[in-house]
Amino acid sequence: MKGFYISDFKPEEEVVDFFIIKTIAVKLGSNKKQYLDLLLGDSTGEVTAKKWDVADSELPAINEITEGDIVKIKATVTQWNGLKQLRVMKIRKKAEKDPIELMDLIKAAPERGEDMYAFILGKAESITDEHLKTLCIRLLTDNKERLMYYPAAQKNHHAELSGLLYHVKRMLMNGERMCEVYTNLNADLVTAGVIIHDIEKLNEIESNELGIAQGYSFEGQMLGHLVQGIKTIDRLAEEIGMPKEKAIMLEHMILSHHYEPEFGSPKKPMFPEAEILHYLDIIDARMFDMEDALRGTTPGEFSDRVWTLDNRKLYKPMQSDDK
Repeated sequence: MKGFYISDFKPEEEVVDFFIIKTIAVKLGSNKKQYLDLLLGDSTGEVTAKKWDVADSELPAINEITEGDIVKIKATVTQWNGLKQLRVMKIRKKAEKDPIELMDLIKAAPERGEDMYAFILGKAESITDEHLKTLCIRLLTDNKERLMYYPAAQKNHHAELSGLLYHVKRMLMNGERMCEVYTNLNADLVTAGVIIHDIEKLNEIESNELGIAQGYSFEGQMLGHLVQGIKTIDRLAEEIGMPKEKAIMLEHMILSHHYEPEFGSPKKPMFPEAEILHYLDIIDARMFDMEDALRGTTPGEFSDRVWTLDNRKLYKPMQSDDK
């Protein structure tokens, strides 16, 4: 495994190491010169990178590099809009003799996909409402193979191997506790809402079996996972004979869980279980992003700005033995 965190990079530092290509594109700058735009990653995070003034003679080698490839980079750490970035001097694909393995560069959930899937399936099987139970088990079993590796996002929270399962598992754990506190909540509806709320990310995002998102599908770009989810629930609810009211409530939970129109939700939650679903989702996303940003931050220092947290810097306290 690599012995550093991407967040450890210091401005003006020279970096020579291996990374996995998340995205790669040759673009034309405002000066009419070509440049290489990259998103690089390893098991500790991601960093954007640029190789300026790409000559036509470099294009054949660059065009052989695609998403998912391992490359060796020589670069200098710079800053842009308060974020670290790499200014690439040299880039090449990994050679057979290079001492690096693909799995050393893959960011993954901290638990095995099989274990998380079994936990989630167990929660679905414990639902007492037969329609909700049947629907959730159907979605989980039909999509088992892809759930094992799918990320929950192309970037941002849970964009990692088995990230979607990790996101759903932690939401279920929190949801169970919320139902113990707020006893007016229908626990079956909360459980079902959590299981189905992001299920169509499987068809919105295009991912390989390493959990590396490679973009969005045509339908994903045109509709998004909220609308895709409603289509799926509408179809399955009719197949299993679910009452119309119950089906529409599930569809509303999917539609409203982003809460704001600018994030894709044309309606805000209209009943308690839909409201709690939104907060379960946002809590887990923010806790993930905070943990991720602080993982490589030195105690007593601040992290880089985190775009998903309103561009905040996060503070990591000094470790203390005081009780």
